Amino acid sequence: MKIDVYNEKGEVTGSTILPKEIFQVPMNADLVHQVLISQTANKRQVSAHTKNRSEVRGGGRKPWRQKGTGRARHGSTRSPIWKGGGVSGGPRNDKNFSKTIPTKMRRKALFMVFSEKAKNNLLVVLNALEIENPKTKLMNEIINKLPTQKASRLVLYSNGSNKIFLAARNIVKTGVSEVRNVNLVDLLNYKYVLISKDGIKEIEKTFIK
Repeated sequence: MKIDVYNEKGEVTGSTILPKEIFQVPMNADLVHQVLISQTANKRQVSAHTKNRSEVRGGGRKPWRQKGTGRARHGSTRSPIWKGGGVSGGPRNDKNFSKTIPTKMRRKALFMVFSEKAKNNLLVVLNALEIENPKTKLMNEIINKLPTQKASRLVLYSNGSNKIFLAARNIVKTGVSEVRNVNLVDLLNYKYVLISKDGIKEIEKTFIK
């Protein structure tokens, strides 16, 4: 697949051939959904936690004797039916939501989304994605000249070029990630993908094995 290449002024300076192994993969919505669910589940952080009757403090002494008081029998004030007692069936932070999915399936789904981006003209390739000073203003000027139509975009930069990260991290509707760390969730959260020609080679080098 051939795609236009832009410079930092938003001008088309040529074209490049996208590797078909990454950008011409037929879509399988079920696989993409399966990988999306697994990755979002693996990112889930369980913080809500309630104590059961064995974890709350106190309750070692029987409140009153078993018989003869006319009241209901109780063995501990830490029972879930008592105020200050343990919680029955509450959220626990030891619950594991992680899901395992094969690497080949995860990469295949990633290529499918890349292919859809390229097919729908949502992939913007730059001749080079470099910036001398990590200034948000400079990066914002570059982005506004590109055909992203003021929509959300994901900027993928090559390894070691953290100036792009520093310059783009505070721009509205803009996500930043290293090429080697790109994942399905990031691609689906943003409409456009901005990447350089070297970045495409890096994707091919990282994920095609």
